[in-house]
Amino acid sequence: MSVDGEVRQLTDEADGPGWEVDPEDEWGVAVITTVGRQLRLRREAVGLRAAEFATAVGYGEDLVYKVEGGKRIPRQEYLDRADEVLDAGGLIAAAWEDVKKVRYPKKVRELAKLEAQAVEVGVYESNGLNGLLQVADHARALFEAMQPPYSPDEVERMVAARVARASIYERRPAPALSFVLEEAALRRPIGGTMVWRQQLERLLEVGRLHNVVLQVMPLNCETHSGMDGKIELLKFADGSAVGRSVGAYSGRPISDPKHLRFLELRYGNIRAQALSPRESLAFIEQLLGET
Repeated sequence: MSVDGEVRQLTDEADGPGWEVDPEDEWGVAVITTVGRQLRLRREAVGLRAAEFATAVGYGEDLVYKVEGGKRIPRQEYLDRADEVLDAGGLIAAAWEDVKKVRYPKKVRELAKLEAQAVEVGVYESNGLNGLLQVADHARALFEAMQPPYSPDEVERMVAARVARASIYERRPAPALSFVLEEAALRRPIGGTMVWRQQLERLLEVGRLHNVVLQVMPLNCETHSGMDGKIELLKFADGSAVGRSVGAYSGRPISDPKHLRFLELRYGNIRAQALSPRESLAFIEQLLGET
């Protein structure tokens, strides 16, 4: 590939959807504005004009102005290249530790923070697949179908955030994770056949992890304690916990021990009514074979 072609590709990738700054995210705006200002000050200190700097790092001049003006979230590769060009000794590259925290929407960051601290996570989904289980194309199809519609930039931002939450599977020590999914959700080919197959394969992969219990609630179950909707339970190392249920306490997160016991009882009943983990994986394998 030619140098011009490489620069053009980098520019397109860096300025693609999903990297806009959310103006309603005050902390995110503050972080990106500060990083952009530091980049501009360092560039000016070494006597580089924006166009010269853009050529040196291999990105477009317009993108340089957006990043320095706090209008665009810089990728890690951008910060690494800028660090080299400006001879910053790793100080600019280190900004990625702060930037990556605001890469995703505020609500997702708050959820991911709780998941990162939890030693045990239990989820029952009544209508779809939990975000921790979704592959990128499945998540994208869901977001694109929502009404009112999201912009392409918003869709990509949320897809990236959802996929990033899967880092929970790489945590050490590994948290205990349990999921109960509805059979109907597994039979709905969101995104088309190929995406559906990819999603089923991902469920099998996750369900076989030593710290994950994945169960399916069959359609022919005559007793079902989850008709009130989704349940989420997160427990932490200090003994505290937080839970949420669509059908209880107005859907708000709760931490009161008495209320948590009610949610734990419901979730325990749901798990007892669902297929066993072995039966559930066999069921998903059967669905995959039917596609």
